[in-house]
Amino acid sequence: MLYDKVMNAAEAIKSRISCRPEVAIILGSGLGEVAEHLGQQEVMPYADIPGFPVSSVEGHAARLVFGSIGRKKVVSMQGRFHYYEGLSMKEVTFPIYVLKQLGVKNIIITNACGGINTSFAPGDFMLITDHINMSGTNPLIGPNDERFGRRFPDMTEVYDSALLRFARSTAKELDIPVREGVYAYFTGPCFETAAEIRAYRTLGADAIGMSTVPEATVAKYLGMRVLGISCITNMATGIAKTEHSHEEVLAAAEKSSKSFCRLTEKLLADFPDN
Repeated sequence: MLYDKVMNAAEAIKSRISCRPEVAIILGSGLGEVAEHLGQQEVMPYADIPGFPVSSVEGHAARLVFGSIGRKKVVSMQGRFHYYEGLSMKEVTFPIYVLKQLGVKNIIITNACGGINTSFAPGDFMLITDHINMSGTNPLIGPNDERFGRRFPDMTEVYDSALLRFARSTAKELDIPVREGVYAYFTGPCFETAAEIRAYRTLGADAIGMSTVPEATVAKYLGMRVLGISCITNMATGIAKTEHSHEEVLAAAEKSSKSFCRLTEKLLADFPDN
């Protein structure tokens, strides 16, 4: 059962790691440098955690890094799991269940993604205000365990409005421009077609990527407060004038990493208490 697997993984981590995190951050493709800035680091590779898949995608270090920023105890996921890797949705979101059992109540979910809104440009950061799930599936499909959450969880406000205000003011304080918009989830692994991007734009999407929505959905279901941040690494198909590649995404994310680190470190250090 999922509950037993989650508890087993959480106990394995607790037996090796002394840090009890208040906030978690999931680091998207090419954005893993934030974890290196944590103080009093304790590291646990995914391969050492029972039930954890191991990320197979370049740009994902596949480990949990525990530590502190200011007075906040933090755990960062250096690398995530994707549905396109052939994993089930329960496997993709398994770490979120485990983080909850470690005591995490707040989570920042980041990603590298493509821009649909033509006022955006590569290098921009977008605070996620809502999402559109274009995958045709949902991570909560299957038997429900009431110990985790309700059978029919409300999704009126997946991305916490108070945290959005906090992120907005923090970015302004640091003089880091941020956009805001709706993130569309596409399973990948291929990049989208131009016709698909036109359709998603009509539906109200400002950016599109291959992650975040399954994790945010489960985090909301578990009662966590969620803040989503996208790094626009390329413009989507039909808007961009060149072909896409994962190498392009990683290079663009790396180019934005300094500002991204400044923003996320400040957010973590000043993260509001529940």
